[in-house]
Amino acid sequence: MSVTPMTPGSPAGAPPAFTPYQRFATAMLTLLQFAVILDFMIMSPLGAMIMPAMSMSAQQFGLVVSAYAFSAGISGLLTAGFADRFDRKRLLLFFYVGFLLGTLWCGLAGSYETLLLARVVTGLFGGVIGSIVMAITADLFPPAQRGRVMGLLQGGFAASQVLGLPFGLFLASRWSWHAPFLALVALGLIAGLLIAFGMKPVTGHLAAGRADGVAQHLRHTLSKPRHWVAFAVTALLTTGGFMLMPFASAFVVHNIGVSLDHLPMVYLITGLSTLVLSPLIGRCSDRFGAMPVFYTGCALTVVMVLYYTHLGPSSLALLIVVNVVMFVGIFSRIIPWQAMVSGIPSPEQRGAFSAINSALQQLAGGVASLVAGHLVTLGPQGQVQDFPLVGYVVVGSTLLAAVLIRIVANAKAPVH
Repeated sequence: MSVTPMTPGSPAGAPPAFTPYQRFATAMLTLLQFAVILDFMIMSPLGAMIMPAMSMSAQQFGLVVSAYAFSAGISGLLTAGFADRFDRKRLLLFFYVGFLLGTLWCGLAGSYETLLLARVVTGLFGGVIGSIVMAITADLFPPAQRGRVMGLLQGGFAASQVLGLPFGLFLASRWSWHAPFLALVALGLIAGLLIAFGMKPVTGHLAAGRADGVAQHLRHTLSKPRHWVAFAVTALLTTGGFMLMPFASAFVVHNIGVSLDHLPMVYLITGLSTLVLSPLIGRCSDRFGAMPVFYTGCALTVVMVLYYTHLGPSSLALLIVVNVVMFVGIFSRIIPWQAMVSGIPSPEQRGAFSAINSALQQLAGGVASLVAGHLVTLGPQGQVQDFPLVGYVVVGSTLLAAVLIRIVANAKAPVH
């Protein structure tokens, strides 16, 4: 699809309206994001149940979380060379089927070892889906619409909190921690059928042809310094979620003093707030420019992460307020950056770039989870000790990303 060039971060004025098919495609991709994100996110709140059920240490649980990330990163790198050679719809469905099978295995796992292996398999397929979604989004939407689309796609993240996490925790407390994974498979089948029968083929990128081989195409994508700076920004922004999320439920229950029964309420209210605010953040990014929104999000993230990781025993109301404001800061970084990064590669390199970007993001997240598992320890009553150290790392990565994004914005953009 040919779109008008636009400098990343520049105001877009009054953005054009979506076509009926664009609205349908956005809804389908958002539902897909909901299923994939929930699969990853559910591990964090279930950690307070899984660790004692399987007698896991903090290091072992960190490895279970990072196993998904590492396998997703490797899969993304292996996929990058041929990501632009096929109809993106068919590629999406192939990896989505594998993701659902991996999730089913997670729901049937009966030991630490089998759960670890199941997360590896799920990551091999699920980790590539996000990059394909980003490539499809850039193919279907011009730059002036991408901020809104990214805001809506991030609504999949929020919806997973509003609907998925509370319901998943309810299923886990009613039956066992296996139940949410089995329910996710059933939900995922609906998204898969909608995409299979409702989505049009995405083949516009094939018009340019592929004269180069797989290795050469990958090498050309990796040869651009601007791409590498973009990869670094994505990896740094990923650090926050992968470091904070694995131990968030244990921290909230054992350090802040919120009961396990109230945990779904924390995710519900935070998710509702994010669900409402994500599209607004996307609109602000389209109207006022990605850079101002991004830097506002960085400032808010730094302040709130430092406050959150130093929280002691607190009321449920205070925790919810802190959680909501912190997530507003985090999403105010992610949404404008996703709108910017989708326009960096040329269309014929978009699939490879997105696959590599996602792979490095997952690998960085895997490292972050492992580092978090070694920075913190669990006390005799389950308290998460040394959690402020995690906050310092998140703040440092946010500040470095804020410096590097300026380099990306000032570099010469390709003509799309």
